[in-house]
Amino acid sequence: MNLATALDPGAEALVDTRLTAPGIRCAGCIGKIERDLPKFAGVASARVNLSAKRVLVRHAASVSDSDLVEAMRAIGFEAQAVSAGPLSADDAETKALLRALAVAGFGMMNIMLLSVSVWSGAGGATRELFHWLSAIIAVPVVAYSGQPFFKSALRALRHGRTNMDVPISIGVTLATGLSLFETVTWGEQAYFDGAVMLLFFLLAGRALDATMRGRTRAEIGALLSKMGRSASVVQPDGSAHRVPADLLEPGMLMLVAVGEALAADGVVEAGAGAIDNAMLTGESAPEAVGPGCPVHAGAINLLGPLQVRVTAAAGDTAIAHIAQLMDEAGQSRSRYVRIADRVSRLYAPVVHTLAALAFTGWMIAGAGWHQSLVIAIAVLIITCPCAMGLAVPAAQVVAAGALGRRGLLVKDGGALERLSEVDVALFDKTGTLTLGEPRPDLAGLTDAAKAVALALAQVSRHPLSRGLTAGLLAQGIVPAAVTEIAEVAGSGITGMFDGKPVALTSAPAGGSRLACELAIGGKRTMIEFRDELRPDVLETLAQLKAMGIESQIVSGDRAEAVASIAARLGIPGSGGISPQAKLALLEDLKAQGKRPLMVGDGLNDGPALAAAHASIAPGSASDLSQQAADAVSVGERLLPVALAVRAARRTMQIVRQNFGIAVLYNLCAVPLAVLGLVTPLIAAIAMSASSLIVIGNSLRLARAAR
Repeated sequence: MNLATALDPGAEALVDTRLTAPGIRCAGCIGKIERDLPKFAGVASARVNLSAKRVLVRHAASVSDSDLVEAMRAIGFEAQAVSAGPLSADDAETKALLRALAVAGFGMMNIMLLSVSVWSGAGGATRELFHWLSAIIAVPVVAYSGQPFFKSALRALRHGRTNMDVPISIGVTLATGLSLFETVTWGEQAYFDGAVMLLFFLLAGRALDATMRGRTRAEIGALLSKMGRSASVVQPDGSAHRVPADLLEPGMLMLVAVGEALAADGVVEAGAGAIDNAMLTGESAPEAVGPGCPVHAGAINLLGPLQVRVTAAAGDTAIAHIAQLMDEAGQSRSRYVRIADRVSRLYAPVVHTLAALAFTGWMIAGAGWHQSLVIAIAVLIITCPCAMGLAVPAAQVVAAGALGRRGLLVKDGGALERLSEVDVALFDKTGTLTLGEPRPDLAGLTDAAKAVALALAQVSRHPLSRGLTAGLLAQGIVPAAVTEIAEVAGSGITGMFDGKPVALTSAPAGGSRLACELAIGGKRTMIEFRDELRPDVLETLAQLKAMGIESQIVSGDRAEAVASIAARLGIPGSGGISPQAKLALLEDLKAQGKRPLMVGDGLNDGPALAAAHASIAPGSASDLSQQAADAVSVGERLLPVALAVRAARRTMQIVRQNFGIAVLYNLCAVPLAVLGLVTPLIAAIAMSASSLIVIGNSLRLARAAR
């Protein structure tokens, strides 16, 4: 690609492409990409998501993914289009950081053991031997473990910019080089321990960040995989052949067997039965379908074969649109972009200036180049933002571990920050406030009737049949010897028992309840089902209210079902809400200055979970909802939702304390280093001590989840 003037938006249709760029580190990287990428021909704009390390590029349709990758490379960043498949660089980066951390830790421990003797007063040949042994360990350790910083710094400098890794690399390199000089010239001081210790703590902070980011990355491919991978398509000659889902086109006629997931959106042309649409709507009850009924990719055909005329396939399906909504909603989820902007804008120039001024000032004062350089190195090391960098991730990791032991798994590094700020909670109904499992009331059935019901129910995939089977088996019921069992699409299950016809069919129960009807001869018995509330819903809502958080139900379930649950809980509730409507509601709340918490489990909750200020999914939620949410609550209890908010608020108190410790450390330590009162070793120890204090303060959060 060639550089060009800004693209005329009216000249050609614009499209969006998302790139993953693992090399994005700080605000300098953001500014470089957003400023320089639009200078290339055909590129209209670029927007960087620092936390996800992604770039949303708006460009002319004629510009290919490979063109964008080349343009990113030209300005100093390796990248890959998200559509090209999962980029393994993030995982590779995390593994590389952990290997570098392990090597630095090994080297640090051994060098510190050698340094103890020097600190204790060893001199002469013993001191020189220990210096040489330290050098033999430190030089390869620095060369290997320092690569994440050295490569990033060199890449930035080659393209005429700076980042936070530049002063870090300078400090480590100068400390190691000066220590080698001292060792070769039989000097008394060497700072290998300081250089390696510095690398270890820097790598620890970066590895924590990379690990948390790796845990929270939700791949859109996991959502799209919920669609059927292929479909039987009727050919012009009347035969049927399997066709991969990505080759389906509107107008094709699919044959959908019982138990098969639809591979595309369409309209039923022939056949009648029911589909399990819970993944898309959150509704636990099956949806009856027949000719003319729209159906969507990902729904499971429960009863009878269907013929479906394709109306939308691949990226145009409803499930693909939800995936796109999720991706777009997650573009600006964390405040860490703004924090990183401020820190990185100030850190590199301030540190370089301080070190240069210290060196120049001491040279003018007549200290000589050696002493002046030692002081400049001490300034570079002591100003390393380890404590600042650990202030947040250390607290997050401890709090996340404490919450994990109480049944809530926090996946996102910034989730606790966002959870601490929520002031309104939106709950899905089915599978969130309720258990999502229809449970039968068997009180009106005799043991003989239960045995017949079990014989009929156990042959069906219908959700009510599965619920009835589970309930009967739990009571130890043995199925009766029912013969001639047959399942008729849209009608139910029939058979013969003791010379009498028996049947199990669905039946309306009125209101928000579900029911089926058991017929034995001429006698009919209604079996009602209820989707029970989670056992601690009322306690959870009460605790949230005590923290100033009002709750409401926002569900894709039937309006009457939602109204019934809302009345029981005494909170507002709305039913029949689409994914787009949920997003609109969230945006409206945000426009009012609210910070909403979304708690949901269905596929239709995915975009809302991604767009909410913070989000939690139950452990019974779909894989997609669990991936989209900031946290997952394990088990049947809802109380971890309130627990998470309370622990998050405590976590942010600790984070603010950690920042205060880091600022106080720099206010005290930097002047001492500039005045020449601190050696590079003492600087590394002070820097490490400040980091340990921050970690120790964070460990108090181990009890935050009580």
